[in-house]
Amino acid sequence: MSSNIYNTLWHQALTNKYELAFASLIIIVITLAISWYKNTTSSSPPLPPGPKGLPLVGYFPFLGPNLHHKFAKLANHYGPIFKLYLGSKLHVVVNSAELAKVVTGEQDESFANRDPHIAGLATSYNASDVAWAPNNANRRHLRKILVHEVLSNANLEASYSYRQHEVRKTVKYVYDNINTAVDINEISFSTVLNVLTNIVWGKGLAEGSKYNNLSDDIRKVVSGVVEIAEGLNISDFFPSLARFDLQGVKKKMEGQMRQFDRIFEKTIEERISKAEEHGKVEGMKDLLEILLELKDQKIGPSITMTQLKALVVDMFLGGTDATSAMVEWAMAEILRNKNVIKKVQDELAEIVGFDSIVEESHLPKLMYLDAVFKETFRLHPPLPFLLPRAPNQTCIVDGYSVPKGSTIFLNVWAIQRDPQYWDNPSEFIPERFLNNEIKLEKWDYSGTNPKFFPFGSGRRRCPGIPLGQKMMMHILASLMHSFEWSLPTGEEIDLSDKFGIAMKKKKPLVVIPSQRLTNKNLYM
Repeated sequence: MSSNIYNTLWHQALTNKYELAFASLIIIVITLAISWYKNTTSSSPPLPPGPKGLPLVGYFPFLGPNLHHKFAKLANHYGPIFKLYLGSKLHVVVNSAELAKVVTGEQDESFANRDPHIAGLATSYNASDVAWAPNNANRRHLRKILVHEVLSNANLEASYSYRQHEVRKTVKYVYDNINTAVDINEISFSTVLNVLTNIVWGKGLAEGSKYNNLSDDIRKVVSGVVEIAEGLNISDFFPSLARFDLQGVKKKMEGQMRQFDRIFEKTIEERISKAEEHGKVEGMKDLLEILLELKDQKIGPSITMTQLKALVVDMFLGGTDATSAMVEWAMAEILRNKNVIKKVQDELAEIVGFDSIVEESHLPKLMYLDAVFKETFRLHPPLPFLLPRAPNQTCIVDGYSVPKGSTIFLNVWAIQRDPQYWDNPSEFIPERFLNNEIKLEKWDYSGTNPKFFPFGSGRRRCPGIPLGQKMMMHILASLMHSFEWSLPTGEEIDLSDKFGIAMKKKKPLVVIPSQRLTNKNLYM
């Protein structure tokens, strides 16, 4: 009897088991169907439009040497925001002022991280600086130190003598080469490099150091870094290949940074030795002294030695190449337009006078020359896409999905040449920054105007603008006031550009100076 009952119960259990399994299968099928339906009818935003590339390599094979020209053409075809795969990485390019405002304003916090390339990581001691560091408390702390402790108005005023001394040396050098062709980029680069060397290490150490040829050695490192970083690095677009360093970019860049470390270590040793021998010297502090004090202090803002070195590298790389390139671009644009030459020189004659040399106190009064520089930055921004950003979460821009971790380019080169915002956008017209209509908007380097932001905008705006602006204006004003300029016989000014760390003229501006001021003592 009990055996029959057991068999009956076992049969029912098996039957229920099969029914349960069948019911479970039905539920799974229905769930998958619902999920599929939701996905196919979902209103989640798509990726931006963009060109199709090839398997594995994406659009990489179709790029030319001048990315800003190529991306501008793609923007004309695909609109204010487009995507493309370069290697295995998704890149999103923003090409309108309205969308740039979204990225750098409305969603600035989400887009405030960087996407460092291999060269950038090497020169910044693995993103220990301000330029490449992720957007976190450490970066904000470091930027605050740079802005308030190093680039404050008081410190900029205190370092005026360095800038004045080096600009006068440059004027004398050009005077000694009257009627001989000179390279404007080279002499501008040397001037800026010497200014920064004095600001960082102090004039006494820079000129009278036991460590000889300080400026020359720094020049070699900076020039080497710029040369290595000029081209595209395959490892940046194929992260899986980065460990092989196929082009040797990482190895070469680390070699340059070891050279910089040796310079740093020797000069710091000398600084400490002088302090022990002579005690603390009262008076103006150079940047290295300020940073070393911050490193050693226990209370208040402090930095590590790695951050200290990274800040100094930021100043040299951010200051030399871009500043000299912009002086060259501005002078090239001036010299190809007789009307602009006359207005620049008439203003200098009125503000400075023929019996005086240019001082920094004159610069705020040179309104037309300021407009010349703004127009130069509009047409020739030193970083056509600024430094790349990477969102820390998936964002929606103009109805499109911009995935977390993708690389974002702000195409400032295209925005500042967009006929939607600028009349005759390809023409060099400084007056556009002086007329009353355009004055109704804010046209400075603060980045608050999304139609004009050559130094960036939002949290990642370049902090070195005040120093860079002073140096550019002082160098160019002095060259234009002290000399007349002519091209070598048969030469014409070529405005072709080449893409690199800073966008430079493809053909260097080589011109011949002649004396403009009657008093020869002004050149001494």
